[in-house]
Amino acid sequence: MTMPVSGSGAGLRRGDFGAFRSIQTRWMDNDAYGHVNNAIYYSWFDTAVNALLIDWGLLDVESGAVIGLVVETGCRYHRSVRFPEIVEAGVRVARLGGSSVRWEVGLFTAGHEGPAAEGFFVHVHVDRASRRPVPLPAAWRSRLATLDMGSMPL
Repeated sequence: MTMPVSGSGAGLRRGDFGAFRSIQTRWMDNDAYGHVNNAIYYSWFDTAVNALLIDWGLLDVESGAVIGLVVETGCRYHRSVRFPEIVEAGVRVARLGGSSVRWEVGLFTAGHEGPAAEGFFVHVHVDRASRRPVPLPAAWRSRLATLDMGSMPL
């Protein structure tokens, strides 16, 4: 699927995502140009995915044996977001590998069916101590499969 680089984000819609997380923009998110700085979007991707994993009881940030390391990221911006908007981050799994997960996130705002931005990142799951790749635990694989939308890369 080819996604537009600018405009309305016509390629993806809210219904293309299986889970959502609301994120309140902050005053400090705006940059000198009057909109949310691009680096903040990556923080929203991380927040949406990791909060979902924590809510589902899969990720134990402090002592879990398996952790996900980000090895690749990308983002396409379609329209500006500004404080005090609330962002609805839609999350889906685009690819579920042996030890990796390709996450896709759509960032939506009120009144828009298409995303303000859409991004992806790839987690490689590793043993916390050795930092060597490990297979996704069965509980993770089962739960993440519910978000596997079989999508094409962004």
